[in-house]
Amino acid sequence: MLDSIWTSEGMIPTFPHLENDTKTDVLIIGGGMAGLLTAFMLTQAGVNNLLIDADRICHGVTRNTTAKITSQHGLIYQKLVDQFDYDTAGLYYQANEDAIGEYRRLCKEIPCEFENQSAYVYARGSEKRLEREMQVLQKIGIPFDAVQSTALPLPTKGAVRFRKQAQFHPLRFAAVIAKNLNIREQTKFLSFDGEDVITDRGVIRAKRIVVATHFPILNKHGSFFLKMYQQRSYVLALKAANGISGMYRDAAEDGLSLRSYGEYLLLGGGSHRTGKPSEGWRPLEIAADKYFPGAVKVRQWATQDCITLDGMPYIGQYSKRTPNLYVATGFNKWGMTGSMISATVLSKLLQGQDDPYGGLFSPSRSILRKQLLVNGVSSAVNLLTPTKPRCPHLGCALKWNTHEHSWDCPCHGSRFTEDGKLLDNPATGDLSKEQ
Repeated sequence: MLDSIWTSEGMIPTFPHLENDTKTDVLIIGGGMAGLLTAFMLTQAGVNNLLIDADRICHGVTRNTTAKITSQHGLIYQKLVDQFDYDTAGLYYQANEDAIGEYRRLCKEIPCEFENQSAYVYARGSEKRLEREMQVLQKIGIPFDAVQSTALPLPTKGAVRFRKQAQFHPLRFAAVIAKNLNIREQTKFLSFDGEDVITDRGVIRAKRIVVATHFPILNKHGSFFLKMYQQRSYVLALKAANGISGMYRDAAEDGLSLRSYGEYLLLGGGSHRTGKPSEGWRPLEIAADKYFPGAVKVRQWATQDCITLDGMPYIGQYSKRTPNLYVATGFNKWGMTGSMISATVLSKLLQGQDDPYGGLFSPSRSILRKQLLVNGVSSAVNLLTPTKPRCPHLGCALKWNTHEHSWDCPCHGSRFTEDGKLLDNPATGDLSKEQ
């Protein structure tokens, strides 16, 4: 069944669509975890706000997360030290630890199966990068354990463990925080006109606007189409697999991710750039047969993540030229902590308060990274490819996804059904019927 394990219980409340033109101090576009948490924090602070979603809240990427809440994001700290410095890497760690702490605080009052767990990055091949990560962590002062062997049934050559991390049921959490928010579903953003936001249901006049649509939908500012690309990856929910304690991720980008949820094991992997060829769920099925014989596949689904140039999210002012427009995007597969950091940073900025992490995640930071050239070349190649159909976002040639039966854009990750209906942004509309 192509649906995540979280969606089977239908607990997310529904909200009406916009019926009349209206005004608000802060408009939030996008009802995923980042948008909901931002609206929640602003509401708690007494700031007038309105959240709109083109479909239903949590109906996009949020429902497909594996819901790990951790500051251990693969081998991120050596990457940050190489690109920035030790202070930047340390600040990134603290921002994510603060996010974990805020989830822990909120989940004391929210029944969402919040569990404290250890997180592991394990090595199956060379241990050199793992050793480098530990050296970096030690120099920064980040607590970790060097683990010689893990509880996984697959062979490993050691792991780095972060204690006091967490996991939860994301939609049960979202259902509670959304309950008393000012939300309008089935209200599609169409365009900006100064302070006016034009939707298919009416006009919203807003003093400040937050774009929390996973991949930003406004191309005129920010150059996010150059600064990010999207990756797809796959998940199996297995029943009758031997239970494991903890959350695991391979140090290699193409390795396996694992966590338990009740009687299920969530097995993830198969990352690839959206629109590029892949084997879909097949490598996960092979791994399940090999390492968890007798396990039964209950569900399977895919998810999509925005990948930034330097491994950190873009949170803050949309661009230097847009003082009243803000964005939260680019969570690099770590959407739960990224969403909480976004809400914390943005709620303070929108109230005119300083935030210690605002500069760290600024969308206007340097884009001079190797990935910028890769993104540019990929876009140029697909723009020059003469085939149809074309993506309405920026005109790239779409590729047929044989596993999910969709048209996918290899430039920026927009996706469409076989008959042209929009599945994933940054495109904002369906394929034209002429294509």
